[in-house]
Amino acid sequence: MSPTADRYARVADGFTARVDRTPDAAWDAPSPCDGWVARDVVGHLTEWVPAFFFSRWPIDAPSIPSASDDPVGAWHALDATIRAGLTTPTVASAKAETPIGAQTFEDAVDMLVTGDVMIHTWDLARAVGLDERLDADQVHRMLDGIEAMDAAMRASGHYGPRVDVAADADEQTRLLAFTGRHP
Repeated sequence: MSPTADRYARVADGFTARVDRTPDAAWDAPSPCDGWVARDVVGHLTEWVPAFFFSRWPIDAPSIPSASDDPVGAWHALDATIRAGLTTPTVASAKAETPIGAQTFEDAVDMLVTGDVMIHTWDLARAVGLDERLDADQVHRMLDGIEAMDAAMRASGHYGPRVDVAADADEQTRLLAFTGRHP
């Protein structure tokens, strides 16, 4: 497995664990994302990722259930598709035009999906009362990569205003605060 596929798998395994442990009654619990409930966290991923990836790269895309009706099935279908693409050399190395230039499937997943899945792992865990700890290596990698892009990240509209935390806060707390979350 490539380092990118391995990173994605570790992060996705964490999200999958939370999805699989979410009680049926908790899917409508409010999430830290303003106006979203737990199932909306899954829905966000299962809507934007296929819309962005499935038309650009040669992916054998299944029908993904609606997260409104089946958040567990929706996540598992998307996750299996991403993993298959990362482990199929012709897909992983295929280049496509994106809004930020030509990228391979593997590079685009690494840049756009892995971090989003990780941050939303915390959102889902917080919403439904599960373990909020994130993969420490990926937290470090993401924090190290995005702090230098603060202005661009804010301008993109993908993150709310940075939340103030203590200067000696741990990396997960600093990352979540960077993304506008209140850890």
